[in-house]
Amino acid sequence: MAGDSRASANAAAVLRAVLEHGPVARSGIPPVCGLSPAAVSRQTTGLLRSGLLRELPGPGGPGRPGRPLVPLDLNTGPVSGPVTAALHIGVPASTFGLVDLRGQVLARRSLPHHGLDPATLPQAIARQLRAFLDEYDTGRPLLGLGAALGGWVRPDEGTVVRHEALGWRDRPLAAELSDALGLPVRLDNHARAVAGAEILFGHTDARRSLVHLFVGNVVDAAFGIEGTVHQGPGAAAGDVAHLPVPGSRTPCPCGRTGCLQATASDTALGAEAVRRGIVPEPSVSLLVDAAATGDPRADRLLRERARDVGRAAALLLDVFNPAVLVIAELSSLLHEGYLDEIREAAASTKNTTPPPTHTPAHAPPAPRIVTPHAGPAVLPCAAATVLLDPLFRDPALLT
Repeated sequence: MAGDSRASANAAAVLRAVLEHGPVARSGIPPVCGLSPAAVSRQTTGLLRSGLLRELPGPGGPGRPGRPLVPLDLNTGPVSGPVTAALHIGVPASTFGLVDLRGQVLARRSLPHHGLDPATLPQAIARQLRAFLDEYDTGRPLLGLGAALGGWVRPDEGTVVRHEALGWRDRPLAAELSDALGLPVRLDNHARAVAGAEILFGHTDARRSLVHLFVGNVVDAAFGIEGTVHQGPGAAAGDVAHLPVPGSRTPCPCGRTGCLQATASDTALGAEAVRRGIVPEPSVSLLVDAAATGDPRADRLLRERARDVGRAAALLLDVFNPAVLVIAELSSLLHEGYLDEIREAAASTKNTTPPPTHTPAHAPPAPRIVTPHAGPAVLPCAAATVLLDPLFRDPALLT
């Protein structure tokens, strides 16, 4: 690379080194990013000027006599630290967030979609999101909006190609939101967004390879290797709605039985919970609450879903053999017991893929199936990453 491209690559290397190792003194950056001290000095000066980095008040370690080293970190300061607006559009509700450069969710709110027309939903979301941003405006620089949702999304165009549940086709959603909010907007599929957040902020193993399985009203997946999330031709990768779940006989609208979407989605789970008389309306949140208060029927149904998800996860482990498989599913995000159920079902399903061998022989192997690092804040963190990941790859985008 030459010229501006080389400078951008160097700036990105420094910024990601500080993300992974900060707070860190300037002298500690060259060994971990592969640049010369002079190049690091040039890039840190520019990153400090742009507001992405800041100098911390404490010493960063022993320096030359009389000159203590000053540590650098990402600028997450409460006054000057840049923040990103985040939006996840679900089927029953949207989630708003305000997120800093380390992926920490500073504020979040939910907007139920009850009574809102899908055709005009983006306008309603933009009004409520603007009110949310105004309420939490502390004067910190706002970089823009990262937005994520299910279905087939083309991020380069900012277009929702297909979202079955909302009835959207070829909708220029990023442009609609940008016009309504007066902000730059980046848009992607939520499974890819969660995978990107794990690579940027989460599990270390995710940077080598990961599969992410998103189980909500929409069920989809994403695959990443060596720090890059795969999109495929037309950005159509990740459609696992009709992945067969071993042992399931649930009818699917496609005419087959046992498809993952029909078996394990929040829509299917909510309908089954109502059919069994566990909750009065098809809400997975109500079902999880019922299980938490001791309803054995709710707990039994959530464990059934967890086992279905685990059997599907086993197939993904077989096909991709990732270092880590991340599952975003509400009950396992909130209660470890349902994650254990997923792991056990995956382990008991025929799986010929050997586990990774990088773990030292004396140490117990780390679980390959995990939940997102952000826990219940996964949706705003992932949505913000849609905007933050390009920034960490090219800090010049800020200007």
